[in-house]
Amino acid sequence: MTSPPVAPSVAPFRRTGVYLDHNATAPLKPEVRAAMGQAMDLVGNPSSVHAFGRSARRAVEEARAAVAALVGVKPAQVLFTGSGTEANNFALRGFPGRRTLTSAIEHESVLAAQPGAGRFGVDRDGVADLDELERRLAAAAHQALVSLMLVNNETGVIQPVADAARIAHAHGALIHCDAVQAAGRMPLSLRDLGVDLMTLSAHKLGGPTGVGALILAEGLEPDALIRGGGQERRKRAGTENLLGIVGFGAAARLALDGLAEATDLASLRDRLEREALAAIPRARAMGAGAARVANTSCLMLAGLPGETQVMTLDLAGVAVSAGSACSSGKVKPSHVLAAMGEDDRSAASAIRVSLGWTSDDETVDRFLTAWTAMARRSAPADG
Repeated sequence: MTSPPVAPSVAPFRRTGVYLDHNATAPLKPEVRAAMGQAMDLVGNPSSVHAFGRSARRAVEEARAAVAALVGVKPAQVLFTGSGTEANNFALRGFPGRRTLTSAIEHESVLAAQPGAGRFGVDRDGVADLDELERRLAAAAHQALVSLMLVNNETGVIQPVADAARIAHAHGALIHCDAVQAAGRMPLSLRDLGVDLMTLSAHKLGGPTGVGALILAEGLEPDALIRGGGQERRKRAGTENLLGIVGFGAAARLALDGLAEATDLASLRDRLEREALAAIPRARAMGAGAARVANTSCLMLAGLPGETQVMTLDLAGVAVSAGSACSSGKVKPSHVLAAMGEDDRSAASAIRVSLGWTSDDETVDRFLTAWTAMARRSAPADG
């Protein structure tokens, strides 16, 4: 008689390094972990009508209400998805009769969702060119769907979405906003922005991976993304990810309550940039001339590829990114920095430092020590 297979052991998580990659994914918050642990005791399918199913449905709807509150909408306007990427695809592919028009700095999940879409540019600070947007909409032969992110994932630059929405609506266009990097880092309201669709993702908030949401303006009906059962208003069939959705709801509640703490990160980010640029004169902080969210710094170090910087810092126990985490393993210049007017060599020499709920003065100190030592080794004349 053979013995049953032994489950592999999982070593407990130990924080042995400095994590400064919150824009890629934020560490799971303890309160979220606890909420998900409680949800593991729910055994019913949320679509079942018996008591077990009703308990699971109640948990889903409580989470939906929490996500709705984060962006100031009714719960019925929230459709849960499997990720922010899925929500972006849902939005951009849900209106096939419309011509898509996006900014040149959108996340890859927007650019790849409609590869034939038109593009409008940005200025040197990475702010969308709304004059170009208006010209393109005025010249469009068909009704359009505009997509403009609220916060750029690489630079943290805040985009003029409310102004873009007014322009889009004046030309009969719908507008979608990828707000993945904005949620929990700045006040967020679908109504104040004036957008028709908005994308969110749980794991940027300290929630779990594998769950996102598409927020719809009232009365808006995109084509179904996945057909089957009646889940998510028959727009996204399939049994709901109960644990993920519960975690998303918990993270949304914490994010709404913690907006003040999120903006307090600006003092850490500003110190990081001030001391880094003082120590290494050839370095630049990209997008620093525009309004940014408090947690993000894009540092360009001329002559040293971003991938090299990331690997060197990793060996020193400091985790950062070279651009979007969705481009991991792809050594190529940042399309965001290229759109801001940087040449390929410069656009490939930047890293993204993104702070969050685990960041403090000590993490900034450790980054500065490792980064300045690396920069000085690469150009001994600096400093």
